[in-house]
Amino acid sequence: MSNVESKTVTYSAGDTTLRGHLETPGEPNGAGILVFPEWWGLNDYIRGRAKMLAELGYTALAADMYGDGKVAANAEEANALMSGVMGDIAGGEARIKAALELLKSQPGVDADKIGAIGYCFGGAMVLHAARIGLPIAGVVSFHGALGSFHKPAPGSVQTKILVCHGADDALVPDEDVANFKAEMDAAQADYEFKSYAGALHGYSNPEATAKGKEYGLPLAYNAEVDKQTWADMRSFFERTL
Repeated sequence: MSNVESKTVTYSAGDTTLRGHLETPGEPNGAGILVFPEWWGLNDYIRGRAKMLAELGYTALAADMYGDGKVAANAEEANALMSGVMGDIAGGEARIKAALELLKSQPGVDADKIGAIGYCFGGAMVLHAARIGLPIAGVVSFHGALGSFHKPAPGSVQTKILVCHGADDALVPDEDVANFKAEMDAAQADYEFKSYAGALHGYSNPEATAKGKEYGLPLAYNAEVDKQTWADMRSFFERTL
């Protein structure tokens, strides 16, 4: 789909100024999707994912979770920025909610047809949004962290969930996978957990292999799994939005 309009949008959560990236399709399909970044922040990779969604007809907002559009220069800075949000999850929630309200306010977006996707740290954020009951129809986590900041009560998770997990992801322990599934089962959540053979953490990002070598982290891009998980996401949103 052509005629996609790209622009930076400024909004706020509390005293924090946020700079998101909005992609608006020429022919919106009525649904909106939030995009939450990896620990690097709202960089070109995440803006590119938002544009890919807009090319499918979705109004897509890449959310700023660090404030002022900060992007980490290296892994140490990325960890510090991510830890700052994880250590103040109430503040993180406020930023998620601010992005949600901004997306809902866009022309042609049906507030009942909102989805969210997240990568790595962003995967943790979309799963948290589902756990706390934000009005989002469906969320997709790509190689996201699975640890929980909130234990949902039975029946409280109304959001449909798709987790696209790398089977060889050394940064997400098997214990976290087991705990996540137990938590979702106890909450009676509508979720699907897909595990992809041969996929490491960061499998969707073409820069992951180089970044892994640079910082000594078990990251790697997997073109086949990237393609498969994007197709699985598309199918999921066709059903839920």
